[in-house]
Amino acid sequence: MPPAELPHRRAGGLSLPVISLGLWQNFGESTPFDDQRRLVLHAVDRGVVHLDLANNYGPPPFAAEESLGRMLSRDLRRDELLITTKAGYRAWPGPYGEQGSRKYLRASLDESLRRLGTDRVDVFYSHRFDPHTPLEETLGALRDAVRSGKALYAGISSYSADRTAAALVVARSIGLPLAVHQPAYSMLNRWVERAGTDGRSLLDVAATAGMAVVAFSPLAQGLLSDRYLNGVPAGSRAGRGGPLRPEWLTDEVLAHVRALDVIARAGGRTLPQLALAWVLRDQRVTSVLAGARTTDQLDENLAAAAAEPLDDDEIAAIEPHAVEAGINLWGPRSSDL
Repeated sequence: MPPAELPHRRAGGLSLPVISLGLWQNFGESTPFDDQRRLVLHAVDRGVVHLDLANNYGPPPFAAEESLGRMLSRDLRRDELLITTKAGYRAWPGPYGEQGSRKYLRASLDESLRRLGTDRVDVFYSHRFDPHTPLEETLGALRDAVRSGKALYAGISSYSADRTAAALVVARSIGLPLAVHQPAYSMLNRWVERAGTDGRSLLDVAATAGMAVVAFSPLAQGLLSDRYLNGVPAGSRAGRGGPLRPEWLTDEVLAHVRALDVIARAGGRTLPQLALAWVLRDQRVTSVLAGARTTDQLDENLAAAAAEPLDDDEIAAIEPHAVEAGINLWGPRSSDL
């Protein structure tokens, strides 16, 4: 298939396809490398130039980065891609294997670059807010990564509206442009719309600062696929004990999911396409990170970028069912702090 152009949205010097590929799931040792390679090469052929990683993506940690590094060495042109990675969650044992210290962030970035086989990433993120480390230290480590050339841009992930506003003040004071925020956002996880203490939501804070917003988990860890409309399949994330917890699949939540599926089909969309279109309805969102197990799933997601935007009637019909479902995995560990 010849290379295709996806619509892009810009924030500062960054131009991002509206749909990017997250390598959180399906890029560990349990997935054959040839399957991983097939998916990534297909994504790039379809115009997905943004590939998102973190040090703990696998399992084990760094496995996804190592896989992409193999592809970069033989299949992909580095400068045609936007490659991003993060550090904050546990990557190795001990007190310097997670959180936001300078020691951990610097060591993790060096390890990520070694696995990727490249001298820089395009964006390096603080993956979580660390209440035990001063923001000056965490953001200072990001500044040093940018000044050294090991990262071209710096970002933060899952920081609340208030923490993001505070981080922007600190970043300006130390000469660090914060270019990107990466939060979870979906029809069933709307915390980024919640007002902080100054009345602004995270989306408001990011827009005022000119930050790109890259929304991850737009399908709510798969809950907004068609897999759970009739129960929990044995091979699903919920069925095999993945990040989607079975206790979240209550009758009430599933009733909303089924209602959203009806709205999707009435508009000629699949439920995942509706979920992606809904997140992208807000121009403050620069890109959504979609995961996929197969090229067919990826193509289904990418079709959302070519479809007509949701109209006002569809958005109004969705609203009663776009409810908080208690699925924000990252709340107690970052965005609620």
